[in-house]
Amino acid sequence: MPEPRAVVIGSGIGGLTAAVALHRSGWQVTVLEQAASLEPVGAGIGLAPNGQRALDVIGLGDDIRELSAWQGDGGMRTPRGRWLARTNSAAAAERFGGPLVLLHRATLVDRIAALLPAGAVHTASAARLTDPGAADGRPARVTTADAEFEAELVVGADGIHSAVRTALFPAHQGPAYSGFTTWRVVVPGLGRPFAPHETWGAGTLWGTQPLKDGRIYAYAAAVAPAGDRAEDEKAQLLRRFGDWHDPVPAVIAAADPRQVLRNDVHHLIDPLPAFHSGRTVLVGDSAHAMAPTLGQGGNQAIEDGIVLAHHLAPGAELGVGLAAYSADRLPRTTAVVRKAARVARVMSLTSRPAVAARNTLMSAVSRLGPGVVLRTFDGIADWQPPRRPYADQAHGRGHSVREAP
Repeated sequence: MPEPRAVVIGSGIGGLTAAVALHRSGWQVTVLEQAASLEPVGAGIGLAPNGQRALDVIGLGDDIRELSAWQGDGGMRTPRGRWLARTNSAAAAERFGGPLVLLHRATLVDRIAALLPAGAVHTASAARLTDPGAADGRPARVTTADAEFEAELVVGADGIHSAVRTALFPAHQGPAYSGFTTWRVVVPGLGRPFAPHETWGAGTLWGTQPLKDGRIYAYAAAVAPAGDRAEDEKAQLLRRFGDWHDPVPAVIAAADPRQVLRNDVHHLIDPLPAFHSGRTVLVGDSAHAMAPTLGQGGNQAIEDGIVLAHHLAPGAELGVGLAAYSADRLPRTTAVVRKAARVARVMSLTSRPAVAARNTLMSAVSRLGPGVVLRTFDGIADWQPPRRPYADQAHGRGHSVREAP
């Protein structure tokens, strides 16, 4: 019996994870990416224990932990440098089964893609869903400029402004602007240590995190009109954050203006009715774009790929499997999207009295101990895959995500 065929539209983290997981489950996988190469640019990404456990299922968890910086103790500060709250990495690892780790997004993409068969990824292949198929009948069809693909399954992983999502659910209003914009940058190390931190101002945010190779990943956010842009985004960062506490000015000074990434944040605050229709299914931002305020966008996309493959073992009834995937993922991701939006609203406060009240509350909560703060991630970071994790153990080299490196 020939392998069932799956076409994945988009080669981001969710699409590639789904492709690898489906391939390991017995699917013949083709990935179509409109860009000329696989995400050659990007910034950092944090992988929480739930995302790491999902990667364990496809045998990648240990490699990623080895390549990553394990987040140390840090906390939340004011722009002047006062600590509002301290984080305890040991308490977080104990509560959720492992630490948060950070690495460059391009490294993660490369490592996932390397698990696919040669020739599975087609770059410079802008794809269009021409027929979503019928789960109990006709196959799905995808076309590019020079080819047509017929498949038992199509995975829409084409991002926040997904054309696949629009084709499946044309009546849905799609993503809404969250009210704030973000910047991301990776810079060389400063030659001196610093505590990882996230700093909240009035409708503004800055985070500084070290990577394992000595570089620094920094991210920022600010309330701004949709589509607002500056000719020089580094100068914009300097204007908004240049007088903040150390090491923020030094990080901005070290940034290459050509490498400062800026993106407005859109989210699917109104959930889709389902994540599938016919033989076509959505993963990642295509299904549940969210604000980055919980650091869960990539983690949830990785979960999607693992759960999808779990429900679509070859030989199983496709319609039942897709319905089970939607039933698993829709409530969970909707809850994460809405929690991220609530945190974003708190970050976006701009009036002086509201910011002062927010800071006072954060300080008071922090004094109650790390467990109170960590409750924000209960039910998120402690997620377990639907199949045995720690797949690296099958190769004699795995370890529990609880262990230190």
